[in-house]
Amino acid sequence: MQENGISRDQLFVTSKVWNSDLGYESTLAAYETSLSKLGLDYLDLYLIHWPVKGKYKEAWRALETLYKDGRVKAIGVSNFQIHHLEDVINDAEIKPMVNQVEFHPRLTQKELLSFTQAHDIQLEAWSPLMQGELLDNPDLLELAAKYGKSVAQIILRWDLQHGVVTIPKSTTPHRIIENAALFDFELSAADMERIDALNQHLRVGPDPDNFV
Repeated sequence: MQENGISRDQLFVTSKVWNSDLGYESTLAAYETSLSKLGLDYLDLYLIHWPVKGKYKEAWRALETLYKDGRVKAIGVSNFQIHHLEDVINDAEIKPMVNQVEFHPRLTQKELLSFTQAHDIQLEAWSPLMQGELLDNPDLLELAAKYGKSVAQIILRWDLQHGVVTIPKSTTPHRIIENAALFDFELSAADMERIDALNQHLRVGPDPDNFV
């Protein structure tokens, strides 16, 4: 930031506490380490990366402390299923504001999406393009031609119309610009349903209930 002249309030910086740092004191320490490495005074969003059994609730208590102390603007979780969220909410003073999960047309997670919307938890999609595996899908290619957009834009627009924040990954400048150009078209209800129907409950990342 110091080098490019962008002011801090123009950036939204997210970090996560890793599995080995889960716990109350260790999460607080991990937060300070992240701030030091980033050279920042606060984070906009801090997440628990994975729901490690027996550890994530103490970590959540630490995130609540950081939030109440004004050290972070928002707190949330990542890769949490409905039962994990219910477990946190049952004892939390502050419920998670965000749940960042794998979400794409092969993994639509309808029940989780409905649950988060009902509890005012923002769902955020990682790997929305399924690590590029969806870019040659015939249905999505047909829709891309219909709307005069790229397959990536079709998928990302589908995310937005479901109320899901989406974070596609790219290092190519023209792809980054293209991925942000999503607000000059809208998918029809029928086309939204067509994309929904591509669901196969297929993951490219670990299963949150069975991970190491």
